[in-house]
Amino acid sequence: MKKKLLSLLLVTSLAAGMIAGCGAGGSSDSDNKSANGEDENTLTVWAWDQTFNIYAMKEAEKVYQKDHPDFKLNIVETGWDDLQTQLGTIVGAGDYSKLPDICLMQDFAYQKYVTTYPDLYQDITDSGIDFSQFAEGKLAASTVDGKHYGVPFDNGAEIACYRTDILEQAGYTIDDLTDIDWDKFIKIGEDVYDKTGYSLLSVQAASSDLIYQMLQSAGFSTWKDDDTPDIKGNKNIKQCIEIYKEMVDKHVLAVVNSWDEYIATFTSGKTCGVMNGCWILASVQTATDQSGKWGLTNMPKLPGVDSATNYSNQGGSTWAITKNCKNTKLAADFLAKTFAGSKELYDTILPKSGAIATWLPASESEVYNEPQEFFGGQAIYKEIADYASKTPSVNLGVYYTEANTALTTALANVVGGGDIDSELETAQQTVEFNMGK
Repeated sequence: MKKKLLSLLLVTSLAAGMIAGCGAGGSSDSDNKSANGEDENTLTVWAWDQTFNIYAMKEAEKVYQKDHPDFKLNIVETGWDDLQTQLGTIVGAGDYSKLPDICLMQDFAYQKYVTTYPDLYQDITDSGIDFSQFAEGKLAASTVDGKHYGVPFDNGAEIACYRTDILEQAGYTIDDLTDIDWDKFIKIGEDVYDKTGYSLLSVQAASSDLIYQMLQSAGFSTWKDDDTPDIKGNKNIKQCIEIYKEMVDKHVLAVVNSWDEYIATFTSGKTCGVMNGCWILASVQTATDQSGKWGLTNMPKLPGVDSATNYSNQGGSTWAITKNCKNTKLAADFLAKTFAGSKELYDTILPKSGAIATWLPASESEVYNEPQEFFGGQAIYKEIADYASKTPSVNLGVYYTEANTALTTALANVVGGGDIDSELETAQQTVEFNMGK
């Protein structure tokens, strides 16, 4: 990748659904201290969202302080958009001293940053962290050329949640929607709509996230192994778009314009289900009057595809150690003994934040086995952790955002009556142009 692409790459706007789903909001703290922190026992961290990842980092500090009482964190609240801008300024100026010691990264952005800016984050492959204890699909985001550049944090495992009372009206249960393919899903969805007037699912119009979720469930991507775009003539993408359009045409899938409208579809009773990364559970449970009326299961799989599974991922973030960190040993040890080594940490943050671990041993905790009243007594966290362990690994691509945006345009045009093949050809040309080809 050429350095002249610096500004474009680092300030590219992100897909709205992904941003909303991963809690990418938050403000920037003007007191951005250097990575040196207060002393040799202090690490500076950039993260966003006081109720999610910043809260988790504060709890991790408490866990580590039990054996390292002099340890401190300087956590600087930095929204994702602002974080990207600051990274662009820092790299552009060549002044890496402005970097924090640890930086939270959106998973889908990892490949771009590590590949394009090799001086940004440290290779922590040999740091003593046991990466085999993380879900493979999650770990792939921060792995480049077999080297690890981050410690995975929150779980974006795909889930499907449905109103059991509405399903019952149509003669169905959660079991009827478990371990099925999209053909059966559409048949059930048609029947539910005819009998109740509810669509099974909803999506934002300006998003291709569902297409990506379908693709990953079978181990497919929009990229070839040599990191060239694989959109034009891609039969797998075409199949996913055909399924999507059929669901829209048959009222199985409702399309809305904004994120707020999307949330309202399942909290206000316009759809009887939602399918997304497990972080969506926080929004689902805001409908307190529906407690006990929801059930959770896995997503449908692609029909007629040998590699198809009922598992995928949407969103998530990972902790990176920057090249400017002056005490890499401390930073790696801290992450190894907290986010990559503490059941206590995950037991603490799960009930309050809903942060479901991709560190697999965490799912062995009794906290994950506790029945959840909102979901009719179902032990959903244990199931979600299991889903994460079964998610196929895929190449997200250095230009993930560009491919996502182009595919979103293609999808909207197809739903509006456009030809799939020509729209995919245009999408490929758009991505290649944005890559400078």
